[in-house]
Amino acid sequence: MKTYSLHKLKSSGIAPYIWIIFTILPYYFIFQSSATIEIIIGIILTVLFFVTFRFAFLSKKWPVYMWTAILIAISMTMLILFKYVYFAFFIAYYNGNIKNRVTFFIVYIIHLVGTTAGINYNFVIKDELFLTQLPFVIIILISVILLPFNIYNRKKQEQLEAQLEFANQRIADLVKQEERQRIARDLHDTLGQKLSLIGLKSDLARKLVYKDPEKARDELKDVQQTARTALNEVRKMVSQMKGIRLREEIIRVKQILQAAQIEFVIEENIKGSYTSIFIENILSMCLKEAVTNVVKHSKATVCKISIEQKTKEISIKIEDNGIGIAKDIDILKGNGLQGMKERLDFVNGTLEIENSHGTIITVSVPLVIKQEEGGEKHD
Repeated sequence: MKTYSLHKLKSSGIAPYIWIIFTILPYYFIFQSSATIEIIIGIILTVLFFVTFRFAFLSKKWPVYMWTAILIAISMTMLILFKYVYFAFFIAYYNGNIKNRVTFFIVYIIHLVGTTAGINYNFVIKDELFLTQLPFVIIILISVILLPFNIYNRKKQEQLEAQLEFANQRIADLVKQEERQRIARDLHDTLGQKLSLIGLKSDLARKLVYKDPEKARDELKDVQQTARTALNEVRKMVSQMKGIRLREEIIRVKQILQAAQIEFVIEENIKGSYTSIFIENILSMCLKEAVTNVVKHSKATVCKISIEQKTKEISIKIEDNGIGIAKDIDILKGNGLQGMKERLDFVNGTLEIENSHGTIITVSVPLVIKQEEGGEKHD
């Protein structure tokens, strides 16, 4: 735990120390005053500011305006009485954390006008203590102008990323549900029927074993063949459920093309690894289907595969020098292209097909980058 805490503190940079300085600094300005009553007022205002600052972060809806008004009033009083301008930085930080757009702009304008007026007042009276910290005053004024927008935009981005993360989780849940339903259908359509057939033929063989041994042997052979077929289908289903990595599919594709005496050319522009196993499985199935079409229908001698991973998507281009696709037919009918399109639609992917001295099929799938969820506290 100690190591973790030290790591977190180290990763925060100098920000915690700046906040500590800003928290202690008011007392330096307060004790510059020679009047005891002003010192007492300054200490009370400082304590009240930080208590109000805490309540402001916990508030929602209309209390935000009340706490913000108190904070700005204290900041203005400290600026005029003690030439302490740094409370404006706290308010600017708080302003950026307000997520309601209307409230944000109202607080921003009031705070900016108030702080600017207070700074101009001290310029007019030419207070020596104020003028000595002029560079810092300019920095604070710039912070009041820019910091709220910086934090507000970052919070909005975190909110959108959290919504995207939730949407991705929902998609993942739907994919799991669809996969369960598909497995249930496959088990019912394949194993269910074949096991029923095995049961019926076994009963028939048992009845014929004494009456007609030759017929019983034929029935048992059918049972054996059906069992082998069922076993192969189970193995195929298990293989599909495990998912296929794109690099594994490329190896299989190379072997298929070499067996068909088609020259295999590949180009990769990859910034690291591929994507999730789910997306790779979809890309692998599309690649397999496209290459199968090249082998069966294109009469090509060369097949070139290009894989490119960009910031927001990964795309695969399968290009051959074959006879191309006839213009008077629906290219999505047959040849597995409709199935490819349906798989890609499920993940917001795209399928492009064009004739150019052969056929070019381009499959693109957007990449989803997961982010940490960012929380919002205010209205």
